[in-house]
Amino acid sequence: MGLLDDKVVLVNGGSQGLGASIARAAVREGATVTVTGRRPEPGEALVAGLSGYGGRARYLRADLADAGQAKAAVAEVTAAHGRIDCLVNSAGLTARGTLLDTTPELFDAHVAINLRAPFFAMQAAVADMVAREAPGTIVNVITSAAHGGQPFLAPYVAAKAGLVGLTRNAAHAHRWDRIRINGLNIGWTDTEGEDATQRAFHGAGDDWREQAAARLPMGKLGQPDEIADFVVFLLSERSGVVTGSVIDWDQNVVGAAD
Repeated sequence: MGLLDDKVVLVNGGSQGLGASIARAAVREGATVTVTGRRPEPGEALVAGLSGYGGRARYLRADLADAGQAKAAVAEVTAAHGRIDCLVNSAGLTARGTLLDTTPELFDAHVAINLRAPFFAMQAAVADMVAREAPGTIVNVITSAAHGGQPFLAPYVAAKAGLVGLTRNAAHAHRWDRIRINGLNIGWTDTEGEDATQRAFHGAGDDWREQAAARLPMGKLGQPDEIADFVVFLLSERSGVVTGSVIDWDQNVVGAAD
């Protein structure tokens, strides 16, 4: 018996990086999973790699910057399977910007991916759950930077901090519907996207992971497979009645100082 046996799961931003790890973990735990992403190549490769699990994964092309496509992804899942049981909002934009140099266009791009897309995906998923009078679970992948973050993450922090508030608001609003909604504030994580970000914005070389790990308390960056296991736990009944929690999945302690 898997933790997500017979569950229908949508992982937005699930074609690569952390989202792909979440999709793999969910399929291994018995779920039928749809992943969304803008680029077909990694999405189709992910699904092909999961073919040994009985064809319980599929890729759906979607640009989540478009709120209509975020809602349509949920509609596609419910049309294909008759319902949606679990939603993971894992897509994220991390393009750099400070308070002084962020343009309205960059700010809007962050809000579109990091806040608006989760909002309307949740809206569509919760509407299906409420209409069926069925329980469900949602996990929003957020960021430890939502506590304040670095100066070069101003629009990212603004949007993700909004997602923290949205997570708690929606959880409170729908707890009597037995819909549990939680968030995960992840810290520095070893993904393909982070590798690209370090090289593009910080001039990092091939050894940036080793240099970063040496400066971290646990001696390593956050690992996507470990986070994925925790997300699956939150999606599953094993996490009990927990809702409205935004958990710091990080090796730094907020508010503490040396």
